[in-house]
This record gives sequence, structure tokens and C-alpha cells, in this order.
Amino acid sequence: MSRATKKDTQSPAPHVADSHDLIRVHGARENNLKDVSIEIPKRRLTVFTGVSGSGKSSLVFDTVAAESQRLINETYSAFLQGFMPTLARPEVDVLDGLTTAIIVDQQRMGSDPRSTVGTATDANAMLRILFSRLGEPHIGPPGAYSFNTASVSASGGFRVDRGADRTKTEKVTFHRTGGMCTRCEGRGSVSDIDLAQLYDDTKSISEGAFTIPGWKSDNVWTVGIYAESGFLDPDKPIRKFTKKEMQDFLYREPTKVKVNGVNLTYEGLIPKIQKSFLSKDKESMQPHIRAFVERAVTFATCPECDGTRLSEGARSSKIKKVSIADACSMEIRDLAEWVRGLADDSVAPLLTALQQTLDSFVEIGLGYLSLNRASGTLSGGEAQRVKMIRHLGSSLTDVTYVFDEPTTGLHPHDISRMNDLLLRLRDKGNTVLVVEHKPQTIAIADHVVDLGPGAGTDGGSVCFEGTVEGLRASDTVTGRHLDDRAAVRDTVRKAGGALEIRGARTHNLQGVDVDIPLGVLTVITGVAGSGKSSLVHGSMPAGAETVSVDQTPIRGSRRSNPATYTGLLDPIRKAFAKVNGVKPALFSANSEGACPTCNGAGVIYTDLGMMAGVATTCEECEGRRFDASVLEYHLGGRDISEVLAMSVAEAEEFLGTGEARVPAAHKILQRLSDVGLGYLKLGQPLTTLSGGERQRLKLAVHMAEKGGVYVLDEPTTGLHLADVEQLLALLDRLVDSGKTVIVVEHHPAVMAHADWIIDLGPGAGHDGGKIVYEGTPADLVASRSTLTGEHLAEYVGG
Repeated sequence: MSRATKKDTQSPAPHVADSHDLIRVHGARENNLKDVSIEIPKRRLTVFTGVSGSGKSSLVFDTVAAESQRLINETYSAFLQGFMPTLARPEVDVLDGLTTAIIVDQQRMGSDPRSTVGTATDANAMLRILFSRLGEPHIGPPGAYSFNTASVSASGGFRVDRGADRTKTEKVTFHRTGGMCTRCEGRGSVSDIDLAQLYDDTKSISEGAFTIPGWKSDNVWTVGIYAESGFLDPDKPIRKFTKKEMQDFLYREPTKVKVNGVNLTYEGLIPKIQKSFLSKDKESMQPHIRAFVERAVTFATCPECDGTRLSEGARSSKIKKVSIADACSMEIRDLAEWVRGLADDSVAPLLTALQQTLDSFVEIGLGYLSLNRASGTLSGGEAQRVKMIRHLGSSLTDVTYVFDEPTTGLHPHDISRMNDLLLRLRDKGNTVLVVEHKPQTIAIADHVVDLGPGAGTDGGSVCFEGTVEGLRASDTVTGRHLDDRAAVRDTVRKAGGALEIRGARTHNLQGVDVDIPLGVLTVITGVAGSGKSSLVHGSMPAGAETVSVDQTPIRGSRRSNPATYTGLLDPIRKAFAKVNGVKPALFSANSEGACPTCNGAGVIYTDLGMMAGVATTCEECEGRRFDASVLEYHLGGRDISEVLAMSVAEAEEFLGTGEARVPAAHKILQRLSDVGLGYLKLGQPLTTLSGGERQRLKLAVHMAEKGGVYVLDEPTTGLHLADVEQLLALLDRLVDSGKTVIVVEHHPAVMAHADWIIDLGPGAGHDGGKIVYEGTPADLVASRSTLTGEHLAEYVGG
């Protein structure tokens, strides 16, 4: 018998390669982390908990995931690194045992009008190839079915050198068939500009006819170029322009002109407005610019392509009587069934890949979406789940998946499905790190890391490491609140009238008639995709004075901070100026008071090309951002840099009494305290705030707006279990002050606390869009008549 067939009866010693089963973090100091040292088990599901602002994201995203990505980038050549984002090494002493990190965060997907769910997930690319192979009539390659590809034709000649001064001219023609609708240029909608909102036609240009924000008569780039171009009479009222002058004024193609000795490009008013305003993301505009665009521009479905974005040729090519426009407008679960019915050996691998992608959508709970849904309209939770699609079928193992609250926007009914997906990723041999607040997801963790004990400077320490049962028994904020259950209200407030919505058909709503009670707390609930946002954002009756607080992210650079964002800095600057008899502009680090060395940034940035730039504290102002002469002026014994270094709670006390009393600033500070941001520093850059902190900052700003109806879109996003209580107290204060509060929410504690519940469903997409329950939470719990009722009864009874 050969020796090779014998079995070794002794158990082999563990291989040294199998000993690397921990990710070790020692001395992490990113943002508010206080020298944190932990060990994270590999190939396990670890959940990071703690109050909002306790340092969870700083540890998981800014330390572990950031260093993994930086090390991967360093494996590429210096040439390639020059094209990649430059990442600095996190503030940490030792990071050991890292694996490749794949980050699936809640960053909203691009709001470019050309980006859809299909283009973001490559499903559209596969569909285009499918139609180019099987579509009848055949119209061309995959590009012929793309709404981002225009049809192009060109012809001309080029000279071929034959040597010895002999040349020959050869004629060439070029043609590319694209699927873009020529009328809307692949956007699906056309804009109509109200000229009355752009200028007053009774005035001449020199009399200040333009009513566009920022278009002042002394600006050569805007008004000046029209007045001095020579195409128009600047002293003639616009309504008296000749036909040619009006054509030049509104539609002239870009033309080079000389104005006051400067070469400029003159362009008609309509294309100029389209380029300067309509090509930008509306949410990134300043409020007064956004208001102008909403007033001056109306968007309508393109009449030529009926909103499909595709040319007539692309729409005419069909497979089994279905065009690519029809396929993209189907709900994805219906499209998956249609694709399943196709069989053709020539495209079998393509059909398999497309089927897997579409089935992943359904599996992840997004079967109600369609591929033509604009990616900018997805909520944060939906965007995160769309990003998960490409990872579900991946064969990669031993990688680290990092999730940021993956249950955001999910009904309790859907959370178990998300939990199954996280466990499946783990069981394939991956390390799964999840930042989460929901008890249902914390419960499935193999390992829990709880940070705190508080937020901001009061956080940044590890309060607990271990199992879920250990967390439950620990005396941490999370442990104490893990089994919290809110009781259904004994008595509900009486409505003082109703907001009547009749025949609502926005998106998937099916002719909904509903009365939303005034003067009480109403919660709109239902599974994801049931039509909640369509009801509260798209179907409100005209004339309802609503203040809407949605989940769009706060935009701001590292120069923006809570003081500038909330308008708090203005009254503080004026108070400093009044007491010291100088200009308010001196007390702005973005204006005259800025340190001349760092221009008010507090740090000096050195760009090192392909390597991460270095930020060093400015030696001139020592990071205080202001010129030394400005810091000699005081209010109540403090200079402006000392005031900006205060927390909200400290500033509330300082500016509330004595000679430093500033009532306008004190009101804003009270609102910041009301939403639980008393620990934030006034001058802390917005870029360092967590998602939950940014949403509450936005809520504090909106609380100052005039309006009787507040519409809040999932205000518990990013909130710790302990903070939900404070949010409920804030909602009660708003209602008791005479406001109507409408909350789109899945959190059972908020549902139980409501005066009135409107439940949509019963399912998502075309299975939803109906009112399945209206009434008090107590009656819903008693009847258990809907999915929401079942989960709420289980929660209250627990």
C-alpha cells in the first residue's frame, strides 16, 4: 500500500495564517475619540451602538474603513494615485489585521437628472445589450437604446500623404445612432421659463429691468454685457424691442463681443439662465436662488417621448411586444418575471446576469422601484440598499463590509429581511461592521461595541464590548434603553379641523381621500414604497402653510458651522459691533476679520499631489481664525473666538443674561437645546457632524419658520433609543403651541405616542397606495388589522 493513501490520525497544529482573526485598533483619536483601543473579531457581525455623536462613525468609517481604503490605494502606481482621492492616515497608533473594506453608506446618490436606478446598478446596460440582440426591428448597437447617447452624423475629407509632394483627399462619413430624445435631451422633462419673472418689460436695461437675483446694473458679466453688446438699445423699454432685438435678447447663440476693452461672450437670456441656474442641483442653491428658480421655471413631461427619455426609434424596437421604455417603467419585480420568461441561447449568460440583478432588488425589498426612477429621488435608506445590490451576488470573501444604519427607512416588517442579508454576508466568511440604533438589528450581533457615554466631547470612549446579553445587563445608556417600550397614549388630543386630501394620485397613490387632523400629532406609516412620501410631499392641498423637514443632506464646507448655518452668528456679530463701535464684518472669519495668513480657515493646507494634503494649525492666529486686532474687542469679557469655542449650552447661559445678553441669539440657542444639540460647539465645522446631528440641526432651523403645519420625514433617523424620548417631548411642545405635526415614521415609539395614525399599504408599489387604517394607536393595537398594527401590538405588549 502506498504511503500517500495513509491518513494522519494526529490533529495538525493550527496554521500560523489562521491566527489573524482580529482587527486590532489601538490609540484611535479621530474627531472626538479618546485614545480608543478595541479588538474586532473577523468573520463576525459587529454592531456599533451609542448616542448620536458618540464617535461610532469616527471609529468605523473614519478610522478602520478609511485606513483600509488608503492602504489599497497605495498599491497602485503613483500615476494612478494622482487620479484618486487623497486620503490621510487616520489619527491612530496601531491598526492591525485589516482586510479590504467595502463601504455601503447613506450618502444620497447623485441628483443628476440623467442618473436613474437602472444606470446606477448596470441593469440598464444589460437591458440595452439585450434589446440590441433580440429587439425587432433591429435599430443598432446598445447605444441606440441609451437616453444618454445622442444620434450624431458627420462627413468630411482628410488628406492622405503619398510622399514626394503627392497628397490625396479621401471622403469619410460618420454616423452614430443614439437613443436620446432630441426634444428633452434625455431628461424626460422640458422646462418652460416664465419671462415675467426674469425682467420687467416696461423698463429698459439701463433702468434695471432685470429681476434675477444677483443681476445688478454694475455687473459687467451679467447686465453689463447686454447693455454694452451693441445688439440691443439699453435705453429702450424691453417691450418696444424689434423682432430682431428680441431674438438677440432671448435666444442669440454665443457670440464674442468686446465690452469696455474686455473680450466677453454674449449669449441669449434663455440659454444663459438654463446654463447658470437649471444645470445645477436645486438643493445646493441658496434659499433665495432656489425660490427664484421655483418661481420662474416650470417643468413638464416631455410631449415627444412622454417622459421615457428615449427617441421614437428606441421605443419602436420590441421584444415580445415590450419596448425598452416599457421595461424600464415596470416595477422591478414585474420586470424580473418578464425576463424570466425569455429564453435564447445566444444571450443566455446575459439573461442570467440580468435575472440575478433584478432578483436582488426584490430580495432586498426594492421590488417596488422601477429602473427609470431618478436616483436623486431615492431616500437615504433606499440609496444604501441600491448600493448593496452589487455585493449580494459577489463571490468575494474575507472582506469587511461597513454599513451605516442599513435599517433606515424600513418598516419593522422589512427589518428581518435586512437582518437576513447581513447574516448571509457574514456567513460567506466576511467581516460585517454595522453602525445601528434599532434593537432588532443589535439583537443579531455576534459582538457589540458601545461608545459614549455622551455625545461630542462627552463621548469618544468605549463603554462596553461583548455580547448582546452582556450589553443588556450593563449599566450603559444603550443597555438601559435596549428594552424600552413606549406605552400607547391613554388620552389623545382632539383635532381642531382637518387638512382635506381628495383623489390623490401622485406616483402609486390610488385616488386616496383622507382627512389629516389639525392641531394634533399624526403619524403616517406603512411599508417602504407604500406611498407615504407621495401623500405628505406630493398631495398636500394648495394653500396649506407647511414647513417640510426632509432628509436632504446639509451642504456646507469646512468653513460652515452651526453658528453660520442657523443664522446665530449674525446677531452675535452685531452685538460685538455695537458694544465696540466697529463694523459687524470684522467678526466674521469669512470676511474682514479673517486672519490674513490662513484666510480665516484656522489651518493652512499643503497640497502634496498624489499624497494626502497636510493641514497644520495656523501659527499666526493659533487656529482661532481671526486677525489679532479683532480679538481685542470683547463682549461680556469674551472675544469672538472664545464665544465660537463655547458649546450651545454654555453660549445659551452666556448670551442669556448680563451685558452679553443677545435675545435674538438666545432664541436660536434654545431651539438647538430643544433638539438635543446642547453639546455642539458653535464653531465646529459642519463636515464633522454625524447624520443624526445634521438632521436635528436642520429641524432647529425650520422651527423658526412661520407655518401652522410641520411635516417631518423620519426624524428618528440617526437617533439613539435614549434620544427618541427627547424628540417625542419636542413634538409634544410643537403641538401644544398650536402647531399641526405630521410625521412619516416607522419607529414604534413614535407611532405609540401619536394622537392619530394613517397607515398606507397593504404592500409596496402597485400593491400599495391605499389607506388601510385611520384612527388612534390604541384601536390599531386592539384590532391588529394591518402589518403595522401587528408589529405595534407586539412592541407595546413586549
